[in-house]
Amino acid sequence: MPKKKITSMLLDNSVAQLETPFFRDIFELINKAHVGLAQAVNTTMVVTYYEIGRRIVENEQNGADRAEYGEQVIKRLSEYLTAEFGKSFSVDNLKLMRRFYKIYSDNQIGEPLVTQFNSAISWSHYIQLMRITNSDERKFYEQEIVANGWSKREFYRQFDTSLYERLALSRDKDKVKKLATHGQIIQAPADIFKDPYVLEFTGLLEKASYTEKKLEKKLIDHLHDFLLELGKGFSFVKRQARFTFEEESFFVDLVFYNRLLRCFVLIDLKIGKIKHQDIGQMQTYVNYYDRVVKLPDENKTIGIVLCKDKKDALVEMMLPEENKQIFAAKYQTILPSKEELKKALNID
Repeated sequence: MPKKKITSMLLDNSVAQLETPFFRDIFELINKAHVGLAQAVNTTMVVTYYEIGRRIVENEQNGADRAEYGEQVIKRLSEYLTAEFGKSFSVDNLKLMRRFYKIYSDNQIGEPLVTQFNSAISWSHYIQLMRITNSDERKFYEQEIVANGWSKREFYRQFDTSLYERLALSRDKDKVKKLATHGQIIQAPADIFKDPYVLEFTGLLEKASYTEKKLEKKLIDHLHDFLLELGKGFSFVKRQARFTFEEESFFVDLVFYNRLLRCFVLIDLKIGKIKHQDIGQMQTYVNYYDRVVKLPDENKTIGIVLCKDKKDALVEMMLPEENKQIFAAKYQTILPSKEELKKALNID
């Protein structure tokens, strides 16, 4: 074992031996201060960029030929600020600040600026948010960044996979509006459902030949990304969960638990078209978990059959009326077309 690694292990052990409840309390206090400081720095930076944008816009409004005057002012301002503070104030970045003010200047008029911008949303988040022209969609992602603590990478991935459009497609108009004002609300089994699920992180080609076992392994290998795709409240329980009934063994591909709905969520993977046997099989899994595994105070189990292809009318006919437990959804291993999804939703 390398000497550096041994030394690190010894230091870790010695620190662990020193720890007491009192020491840990002091550590948590300092750590909280570090987090608070980082959030304060982020908020200050965002507010500063907003104010720079406001001043640029107000200055442009005083120019005779606003377009030409504004471009010249930004160029000279960039040269001045770059000399003083570095490349953060390039012409492109100053234009972003101007745009930032124009987009967000109508938010919560009269409220102090420092309370308008949530510390969970960084300037990197706002750069992407400003590219979203639909205000409802932009507000939805703002809500979700704060609620889920999405990093820049996680947010970009959710946007690239058209999360807003995919959720909106499975909701009526009133619930779509609530996506913008409240984000994704998890109150019923249908609220966790989306169609399609996007599994681009597996690296599997859309038309490639692979087995269900390989798809399952890829999902486990990229569990963090899969949990992000599943959505709020999910935790992984087990793969290939076995149970035996009347001397016959059954295996559930993937078992999760959703803490918001307080129930198990079973996922069965199918690489082809869904068949009526697949729905029947999932019904067996759900019944077993409801009757044997779940606790009395937990809610009924949800089953999701993830398949490469399905016909909605056929699935609806296979499922019982007033079904609230079993769902069938398509998955795809390439990013969806935002244009096609927006067209289906009749949004710009």
